[in-house]
Amino acid sequence: MTVKNSVLFEEILHELEKNILPFWIKRTVDEKNGGFYGYMTHEGQVEVTAEKGGILNSRILWTYSKAYCQTGDPQHLKTATHAFDFLKNNFLDDQYGGIYWMLDYHGHPTEPKKHIYNQSFAIYGLSEYYQATKKEESLEIAIELFHLIEKYAYDNKNKGYFEAFTKEWKEVEDQSLSGKDMNAAKSMNTHLHILEAYTNLYRVWKDELLKEKLDELIQITIEHIINPETNQFKLYFNEAWHSLSDVVSYGHDIEGSWLLHEAAEVLGDSEILTQVETIAIKMADKVLQDGFDQHGGLMNELEDGEFDRDKVWWVQAEGMVGFLNAYQLTKQEKYLDATKALWDFTSSYIIDKQNGEWFWKVDGDGNVAKDMPKVEPWKCSYHNSRFCFEVLERLERI
Repeated sequence: MTVKNSVLFEEILHELEKNILPFWIKRTVDEKNGGFYGYMTHEGQVEVTAEKGGILNSRILWTYSKAYCQTGDPQHLKTATHAFDFLKNNFLDDQYGGIYWMLDYHGHPTEPKKHIYNQSFAIYGLSEYYQATKKEESLEIAIELFHLIEKYAYDNKNKGYFEAFTKEWKEVEDQSLSGKDMNAAKSMNTHLHILEAYTNLYRVWKDELLKEKLDELIQITIEHIINPETNQFKLYFNEAWHSLSDVVSYGHDIEGSWLLHEAAEVLGDSEILTQVETIAIKMADKVLQDGFDQHGGLMNELEDGEFDRDKVWWVQAEGMVGFLNAYQLTKQEKYLDATKALWDFTSSYIIDKQNGEWFWKVDGDGNVAKDMPKVEPWKCSYHNSRFCFEVLERLERI
């Protein structure tokens, strides 16, 4: 490891151990009602009675399970177990199966919708908790969720997965993931995170059906989701995979480049891996060419020819992993330089050095969006902690 890379390693290790991991333990654990507080303002004010989201809980479960695997710190295991217990006892539907979308602060369901994106993150967290603890119950729940996805969400005609269902796993009119997402039968985002979840599950459960589905998800991504002319993701689709949007999401493109490569590595098929490596490099290169703002940082989106120059926290985090992955595949310095440039930008503008954690975003001129929360159902420790874990592991191998 070069001196420069060693400095980068130490700075990111410090960020993980001194900022991100302690923040969520000290500031968000709800010891009274279970789980984690669902909302914290930009200034750090916790709203104790805020609803608690399944995605946030599963992502925290993943974070501290991964942390314990890396550090052996009993506090990390305690936090992971706190997340596991709340998921099992409160988010898991004992009657119909699956994970609820939202609970009240006491832990009772307020939105029982079964979104496949949400089920996927539960699998992601549960399989990591199993890696950390070898607790069979965690793996059993993850496997149960896998079978529920395959039973209810898989499209036997066109392949891929439908987005959302009622509590009883019936069709639902609004399949959108959030208020800003299109109500479409299928989406890139859900498929990307099913891929991510199945990859992590296959690490600990070498099931033949799971292997087939992971293989198929890689092919679906290549054949339907990636635009071969631009090497960018298409975002929304009808049942037959007709694209419904031309919006470009730079964060998802760079995140997808390395998650797709990771899936192919775990699958273990050398022919598929070779194909995916080429695609991952092309996707990373396209983001490198088009996604960087002139003032630094990765932009959010491109829509109708207009750039959204906001620099969102998770986009910077995923960018660093994606570009470092491209460097490992090519040994081209431009990708390593991009990783370091994003770290410099993130350290200067995104990390909250006064109150801890990361700001939601800064605008194109570097102004912090003070109206955006520090914690909410979509804002938690997953993207930035994973960036730290991934980059630290990769820098050690370089």
